[in-house]
Amino acid sequence: LRTSPRLLCVATQQKNTGQNLEEDQSQSQNEQKVETSSAEKMLTEEKAKLEEQLKEVTDKYKRALADAENVRQRSQKLVEEAKLYGIQSFCKDLLEVADILEKATESVPKEEIKDENPHLKSLYEGLVMTEVQIQKVFKKHGLLRLNPVGAKFDPYEHEALFHTPMEGKEPGTVALVSKIGYKLHGRTLRPALVGVVKDA
Repeated sequence: LRTSPRLLCVATQQKNTGQNLEEDQSQSQNEQKVETSSAEKMLTEEKAKLEEQLKEVTDKYKRALADAENVRQRSQKLVEEAKLYGIQSFCKDLLEVADILEKATESVPKEEIKDENPHLKSLYEGLVMTEVQIQKVFKKHGLLRLNPVGAKFDPYEHEALFHTPMEGKEPGTVALVSKIGYKLHGRTLRPALVGVVKDA
């Protein structure tokens, strides 16, 4: 059998075409691999960016929550303090009234309070009752007297007007109270004005 030159030519062409197709397919697969790897790389970078953004947003959210909680606690504390100490200036003004009542009762001579002097007696008793009542109201609202005779001098509660040597008294203690002090819910509203014992 003789193979015609024409058939040989066609066979050669088909062989070449098959090789070309294989090469094209191989090249196409390589290109697809390159595209896939670059797409994966882009997706990985995008994922890293999104994770970073999520972390930042989460941190900001947590900080915002913490700040909001701090503000809430501070506000609550301010409200509680306002309830306790909101009457502070009103109390200070009333202290002057209490001082006047105390001075009025102290200034009445005890020997003059007799049944023979009914007007003075009833006036004195009325002043004493008013003084007792005002102290009850003070106590009800957390306002307490500071009368520190014999106590150790405390600069947070007392104001020293003078120092004096005194026999039989320990140095640094309060010898005399010139003006009664007051505390409102444990906070000194007005220090007691005192004389303090010093070394002889």
